[in-house]
Amino acid sequence: QELALKSLGNEGLFLFSSLDTNKDLYLSPEEFKPIAEKLTGAAPSSESEEEEETPDPDGETLSIVAKFQPLVMETMTKSKDGFLGISHVALSGLRNWTAPATPMSVLLARQFKAFLPPKNNLELGDPWWIIPSELNIFTGYLSNNRFYPPPPKGKEVIIHRLLSMFHPRPFVRTRFAPQGAVACIQASSSFYYTIAFRIHAEFQLNEPPNFPFWFSPGQFTGYIVLSKDSSHVRDFRLFVPNNRSLNVDMEWLYGASESSSMEVDIGYLPQMELESTGPSIPSVIHDENGKVLDSRDPSGEPLQFVFEEIPWQQEIPWQEAAHRLEVAMYPFKKISYLPFTEAFERAQAEKKLVHSILLWGALDDHKASCASSVPGSGRTLRETVLESSPILALLNESFISSWSLVEELEELQSNRENEFYSKLAELHLEKYNFPVEMIICLPNGTVIHHINANYFLDITSMKPEDVESSIFSFSSNFEDPSTATYLQFLKEGLQRAKPYLQ
Repeated sequence: QELALKSLGNEGLFLFSSLDTNKDLYLSPEEFKPIAEKLTGAAPSSESEEEEETPDPDGETLSIVAKFQPLVMETMTKSKDGFLGISHVALSGLRNWTAPATPMSVLLARQFKAFLPPKNNLELGDPWWIIPSELNIFTGYLSNNRFYPPPPKGKEVIIHRLLSMFHPRPFVRTRFAPQGAVACIQASSSFYYTIAFRIHAEFQLNEPPNFPFWFSPGQFTGYIVLSKDSSHVRDFRLFVPNNRSLNVDMEWLYGASESSSMEVDIGYLPQMELESTGPSIPSVIHDENGKVLDSRDPSGEPLQFVFEEIPWQQEIPWQEAAHRLEVAMYPFKKISYLPFTEAFERAQAEKKLVHSILLWGALDDHKASCASSVPGSGRTLRETVLESSPILALLNESFISSWSLVEELEELQSNRENEFYSKLAELHLEKYNFPVEMIICLPNGTVIHHINANYFLDITSMKPEDVESSIFSFSSNFEDPSTATYLQFLKEGLQRAKPYLQ
């Protein structure tokens, strides 16, 4: 390491390390491949992708268009030019990404076989993993110091191909859990499925000599209508939800090592969408006698295909399918998280406490509900904390849960049309510290207990004998200190609320 640093310098060693995936201080031909492709101008490819795209003269093809509107730079909360010393170079990959890499692509219908359910019989809404998550509380997270995605394998190939229409460097597995892709059947007929899916993926916007810049949409979601033998695709759509004020997380390094300082920001992406132009059509057209027909009529116009209506025998609403996928990614969503004002109204009616999570920013509602990653630290408030059965049971029994963005509560506080809601927001914001605050309060908004995510992470990483405060002491009933500490936090809130609720 010392010789490499002396020979290559900080930036050279940083580039070398990003390519040296097995960390043996030697670049194999496969590891050097991204640089070779960059120098020669050759387009990246993978053996699995080439194998997947073997021509099929009898197969159908699906045309897909990419629709993309770049990030609204004004929505970045703290990374505008010149602020906090953020240079124009650091954001160059983001600023230069103004259009999809491939506006239109033609894919084989059978490539979408990856979206079909496993062979065992599944009920509508039962989720399965297209790309299973390989990260958990024991494996931690993947390195930030990377520029080039690993070659996709198996079912990753079609996801990689689709996301590459937006940008040439998609990572189909995110650095943090939960990663991967999950799906469920939304509708079924004799010959067709409608499959709803959800994908967690991100993009690397920079290349050497710049430092990595990670662009992480909250989620990709969508649906595909395809035949059960995958020979025909009737409809396809994939998109980043844009119904919230913030839907993208961005992180970038400021040094030539994994431990270098990291800047983080959030923003709003108006549109990132893939959509089929119509059903898949045969590459070669035969008549009833098997004779090949011209694909154009005598006037030169392409032949028009007429497709029958699909008589769906079973169907569930899109909202239900989306929720099933969300719970599969985040089991803590088995409890309901209500909008801020609705949570207090429900708490008053049911005489319960409000369990509230307040975030500076969030990828979207799925991550906000358990608190987001702590920027710059590489640590995450474990989703497993709120997935534990004791915590789920206690939250369901004694609390009404909600989560909010700081920006949303600031707007609510400034709106004087409803003084009660404005006061609720003010009481929350008074207790907030960056990046995430977990708050327990009475139905009237009085905060009786709160804990910051940074403090929570610090205290749960300590040994039990080093914890001084009895409030967050570890319970012998739980091996996981995060679960024990959060459970104690909730119980302490209930204890403090007793005088008010009697």
